[in-house]
Amino acid sequence: MKVNIITRTVWILSFVSLLTDVASEMLYPVMPIYLKSIGFSIVLIGVLEGFAEATAGLSKGYFGSLSDNIGKRLPFVQIGYAFSAISKPMMAAFIYPVWIFFARTIDRLGKGIRTGARDALLSDEATPQTKGRVFGFHRSMDTFGAVLGPLLALLYLYYHPANYKSLFFLAFLPGVLAILFSFLIKEKQKEQLQPRTKTRFLDFFKYWKISPVAYKKLVTGLLIFTLFNSSDVFLLLKIKEAGFSDAIVIGVYIFYNLIYALFSYPLGILADRIGMKKIFVSGLLLFAITYIGMAYAESKLVFFALFFLYGIYAAATEGIAKAWITNISPKEKTATAIGTYTAFQSIATMIASSFAGLIWFRFGAGVAFALSAIIALVVAVYTVFIPSEVKTWS
Repeated sequence: MKVNIITRTVWILSFVSLLTDVASEMLYPVMPIYLKSIGFSIVLIGVLEGFAEATAGLSKGYFGSLSDNIGKRLPFVQIGYAFSAISKPMMAAFIYPVWIFFARTIDRLGKGIRTGARDALLSDEATPQTKGRVFGFHRSMDTFGAVLGPLLALLYLYYHPANYKSLFFLAFLPGVLAILFSFLIKEKQKEQLQPRTKTRFLDFFKYWKISPVAYKKLVTGLLIFTLFNSSDVFLLLKIKEAGFSDAIVIGVYIFYNLIYALFSYPLGILADRIGMKKIFVSGLLLFAITYIGMAYAESKLVFFALFFLYGIYAAATEGIAKAWITNISPKEKTATAIGTYTAFQSIATMIASSFAGLIWFRFGAGVAFALSAIIALVVAVYTVFIPSEVKTWS
């Protein structure tokens, strides 16, 4: 009997993620420009993004634990996507800094609310033998949104130059569609796996203490890597400093996301067949090659080639890491496990970007990229010795 691996719920969740990413990525190229146009300094933009990401990071852990505690997934998914949608017009309607901070925080809070519950919902639709392709398919659909969003933004701005406010209202439309489609999801009825207790904001820290040894080993490696994996903005900045136009920079970013989207599902299938560890380690090796190449790249062709490899790296690690985590975590703690990891990951990402900026400023881009590559190789070797992703939990 043929088993339907990509179920109706996986399809809808993936399409909802695609629409949400279209909305978010429509604004990605213009966000810094828009903020500067309403009086934000570079420093204030940095503070805004840091505060927003901290909100997202800490809330992922809390709401993941809360989802497990009450035994529900769908309400968190729907509320999370709704928050992200309504933040788009708020960014254009309110131009005072305090309101911009509020709107941006609402957007990131939405991500924090939905992440753990959504990934647990995906995990519930899969078996340990099909996690790679389910998470890979979702990642592929989500990332196609990062291709369509900037393309729609470029098309709109071509006909309406510098009309940034209208773009924020336009981005609200795919966000609303995402909310509507989320109501088509039917959550599986399941028995309460654990007694309900009061969920505190930092309870996910407690999960780290009681989590399986395999989880601790894997997440430790992931976080060490994240601490030296700075924002993709630094890669785009390197292209800009090489003398290329804004169109080339945005074009490379879109190309990277296209490769990322195209390879996520096939690599998920391959991970189910040969093991997630092998695919993940291969991704880290591609990351190291990309970053070493970025330290010396100068031609447009080389930059595109490196971003081709970078797209495959992302496809081999992002969804695979979450699938691996769900396979080594207790079923009743899936959202908590994902939320804890993504919370620590968000904090590590903030530190990484600050650290990379300091290294770049003090020693140059080459040293910053080389250091990231070396750490990726170290983590790749470390990952080889982590036990295989065999789930022992019922």
